[in-house]
Amino acid sequence: MTEEIYSLKDVSYGYNGNAAALSGINLSVRNSETISILGANGSGKSTLLKILDGLVYPTGGTVSFHGRILMPGENRSVFREAVGFVFHEPDAQLFCATVFDEIMFGPVQLSITEGEAKERAGDVMNMLGITALRDRPPYSLSSGEKKKVAIASVLSVNPDVLLLDEPTNGLDPRTQVWLMELIEGLRKRGKTCVIATHDLSLAEDVSDRVVVLGENHSVMADAATARVLGDKELLLKANLIHEHGHRHGDIFHIHSHGPYSTHDEHNKG
Repeated sequence: MTEEIYSLKDVSYGYNGNAAALSGINLSVRNSETISILGANGSGKSTLLKILDGLVYPTGGTVSFHGRILMPGENRSVFREAVGFVFHEPDAQLFCATVFDEIMFGPVQLSITEGEAKERAGDVMNMLGITALRDRPPYSLSSGEKKKVAIASVLSVNPDVLLLDEPTNGLDPRTQVWLMELIEGLRKRGKTCVIATHDLSLAEDVSDRVVVLGENHSVMADAATARVLGDKELLLKANLIHEHGHRHGDIFHIHSHGPYSTHDEHNKG
């Protein structure tokens, strides 16, 4: 059986004592899996990723990483090196003077020489095709370029687990294809990817498994990708697609709409 990396048991979280952002989450993540966390806006996807990254801790339940419960106040270097988080908005994590400095920042914090850190940064820029951006300040880049640099700054640390929050948001179609190819390449290298998204097309293309969070902030489904995305009623209930009706003469059409449509029905009446 594939090794379990994360185990979440009855995890709940509330911001500043307000209504729950997550409620009773039970979830496992295994080595080399690519999992998409699907849910409508406000369902708790980003909060769940922050918990997996140790940026926030559950207000109820436990999170284990390789069998050890994550606790507030611990600065576990092994965990920090093993897990990388790409934020929803690249501007939230880009702060260095140049792209090269940004990508080298993570490796410099590790127990390696400056020469090795520079080599890592160069290798990652080559891999992602962004060498031409090396001396540019991050603030001057396009949205797609910023996203690539943010991903590069995480990959340069060579984490085992990559957490991506709405990675296709704001990307043009060409960059979306680039991202999907990158995730597929990481899968082939044995990396574990957890992706928070409402983009069903992305989930369909890259995921081994899909977890659906409902608007009640709990898990509605956790199953193989094809099984989840083939369940129209589930997707409607989770507010991931919606139905829209219109009439042509005596034919009434009902279409499912959303980032990914599943059916088109035609009824007389």
